Amino acid sequence: MKKRFYLFSWVLLVMFTLSNAFSQNVKPKKVVFVIVDGISSDSKEKIATPHLDAIAKVGGYTRAHVGGAKGTYSQTPTISAVGYNSLLTGTWVNKHNVWDNDIKDPNYNYWTLFRFLEEQYPQKRTAIFSTWLDNRTKLVGTNLPQTDKLQIDYSFDGFELDTVHFKHDKQSEYIHQIDEKVVDEAAAYIHENGPDMSWVYLEYTDDMGHRYGDSEQFHKAIQMMDDQMGRLWKSINYREKTFNEDWLIVVTTDHGRDAKTGKGHGGQSDRERSTWIVTNAKDLNTNFKSTPGVVDIFPTVARHMDINIPKEQAFEVDGVALTGKLSVSSPVMQKAAGKVSISWKAVEKEGKVKIWLATTNHFEKGGRELYYLMDEVEVTNEKAEIDISKYPSGFFKIVLEGKYNSVNRWIVEK
Repeated sequence: MKKRFYLFSWVLLVMFTLSNAFSQNVKPKKVVFVIVDGISSDSKEKIATPHLDAIAKVGGYTRAHVGGAKGTYSQTPTISAVGYNSLLTGTWVNKHNVWDNDIKDPNYNYWTLFRFLEEQYPQKRTAIFSTWLDNRTKLVGTNLPQTDKLQIDYSFDGFELDTVHFKHDKQSEYIHQIDEKVVDEAAAYIHENGPDMSWVYLEYTDDMGHRYGDSEQFHKAIQMMDDQMGRLWKSINYREKTFNEDWLIVVTTDHGRDAKTGKGHGGQSDRERSTWIVTNAKDLNTNFKSTPGVVDIFPTVARHMDINIPKEQAFEVDGVALTGKLSVSSPVMQKAAGKVSISWKAVEKEGKVKIWLATTNHFEKGGRELYYLMDEVEVTNEKAEIDISKYPSGFFKIVLEGKYNSVNRWIVEK
């Protein structure tokens, strides 16, 4: 009897030891994404940015884009808040409905990263550090009925409304002071508390672009921004070494600048659409190297944080992850004579692609689509044709669902 007892105790001890060892090897996943305003890729590349380079040395740097698909239903203004919301929701303006900095009527049916995290992991902690209050109150939509009263655990913003401590001068130096305060707090809070998901937003670079265009002042602002990124990076390194955490940092911008003077933006010129991404992610895939969009940051963050996007919501996401395995990318769809010719690029050469069709857009009003399974083919086929002559809609949502990801395109007939 004693032998059995000792054997049982030994088994329990081994199981406890293995369980404890396993739990110690599982690193808590954390993410911080940063938007530094209004720096076109060519502007960034002209200036020495040693701290961003240090991050990219671990992961990578790539040119990227904003503005949706030019000349199509998803063409998106190259304006600040529009770009922020494209990152937050992984969708272009035809879905998230933020057309300018007034942020009149965001479509909260397209959830932000913060809402997905809160829904699936209510115990995880979130933080926003921002030089613009509207990012939290209007885009993320804290405490609004439309977002189910979403709360951010820690926020540090709204200082642009404080004209006592930050007197509004014509040179916008007060914005630089606020940026400094915001990034110092972000670095300190990450160092001490390690929130699970953080957003840092800094404005000064765009102010200098608007005021001085392509100039020494603008270039100096980029150098200041790089120093600020160094402070964030230092805190992340500390967290990883001290607490064995797995941190993803993504630094990007929301739009480029006009080609003539560098003072403006908002249009669809190549320079206004041209942005960039710096990240420490190590498992970067082919999408990262092919001028990705700002919407691609959304599924990248979701993958890192193990956020499961339910299928019907995933079918609306316009982005494709920059890390890990992919099934399909670069879909092209052409309608003619009641049929749609579809092509794509097969990334991982395994599995099949399901081709789904919906002829409604109930999702934008909180409803559900009826998707028809039109075909299922090997991903390596890289093409298919579907007959839509029985669906006289004038509007078609087509989704390609592979083993590792899905992509969608609309056909909108005038």
